[in-house]
Amino acid sequence: MNVLLLGSGGREHALAWKLAQSPMLGKLFAAPGNPGIAEHATLVPIDPADHRNVVDFCLKNSVELIVIGPEAPLVDGLADNLRTMGFGVFGPNRIPAQLEGSKGFTKDLCARHAIPTARYARASDRLAAEAALEDFGLPVVIKADGLAAGKGVIIAETMEEAQAGLASMFDGGFGSAGSEVVIEEFLTGEEASFFVMTDGVTAVPFGSAQDHKRVGDGDTGPNTGGMGAYSPASILTPDLETKAMDEIIRPTLEALAEQGTPYSGILYAGLMLTPDGPSLIEYNARFGDPECQVLMMRLESDLLELMFAVAKGRLAEAPPPRFSPSPALTLVVAARGYPGAAEKGGPIGGLEKAGGENVKIFQAGTASENGVLVASGGRVLNVTALGANVAEAQRSAYAAAEAIDFPTGFFRRDIGWREIAREKQASYS
Repeated sequence: MNVLLLGSGGREHALAWKLAQSPMLGKLFAAPGNPGIAEHATLVPIDPADHRNVVDFCLKNSVELIVIGPEAPLVDGLADNLRTMGFGVFGPNRIPAQLEGSKGFTKDLCARHAIPTARYARASDRLAAEAALEDFGLPVVIKADGLAAGKGVIIAETMEEAQAGLASMFDGGFGSAGSEVVIEEFLTGEEASFFVMTDGVTAVPFGSAQDHKRVGDGDTGPNTGGMGAYSPASILTPDLETKAMDEIIRPTLEALAEQGTPYSGILYAGLMLTPDGPSLIEYNARFGDPECQVLMMRLESDLLELMFAVAKGRLAEAPPPRFSPSPALTLVVAARGYPGAAEKGGPIGGLEKAGGENVKIFQAGTASENGVLVASGGRVLNVTALGANVAEAQRSAYAAAEAIDFPTGFFRRDIGWREIAREKQASYS
């Protein structure tokens, strides 16, 4: 079958790489794609925000499945329009995509259905938000309600930081995403990412990961879209995974189905593993980035077969996803200045030397200028490796990253540090 993959980042490169391995695939198109995706797909100059152009292309090129990578087109209702035209789509419609598009939507759903999550308040102006702060202790979490590219979260340690965070949001620091805010109590514990594939009726676990959001080593500095990840997250034990499915995922999916807006695609739950069990931090309506890269590195199943089963409402008939028991780790090579104003145009070389049998470099923010690969975004490369354990995957990924010639790039030096510490502890016991 012919497939159109929408997006241009490292997540989409990983998806293209895995989709291209399917014997079910006819032609793979990607819009707009990037130079790395072009190794696996035919790039087409279509903006995913241009719904009419996407539909016309699919009609003219006999596309049977559209895979929507990023969140913005989902929240904008692209999947609704494509499904109306009879296409198979992997990704939720506009209303269920509000699980990511609006923090307040998700928190209200959790409150109605007793889904474990942090206590919260919503506010649509600064005065109301400042008043709501009085009901929370410190530290306190302040979130932009809308899409903010993974950066719209402030953890304030003092009331002065909280006031400054609110000022930033309501003064447009996060664009329209901050026109409304959600204030939450600060939960203690360790975070894990849990993925579920669903067609709206059947839901199956699709792996776990742990992300590293802060820009600096030791989890310091501002939040980013993600500086690295590893999979699986051993702290999300089988028992905790079952608890998350029973108390968080299934009630969410059932609530959406009951209101006539079933969720179809991949559902990504950011969980805090508290002493009382998993608690929902937030949902994403698509694969994580860079979590997708480690999941695809470990996935042994035919991704296209699974995605098509979801699109056709036949996930119950498909074989369950299979993953390698070997862990994978990815580190993000970012452009100097990220997560602020990233330096674009820096040349990148040596990728052919950096790869290997168990190492894959996924391109994220790249472009080709006069035959030279250059940085075109903040997060530029995802250096991803498999290993017998996380420590081995980390060594392979960092060796590959060091072999890349990217003078204006940088990366964290401690991706996977929590899991490696656990591995060392286990070896001593």
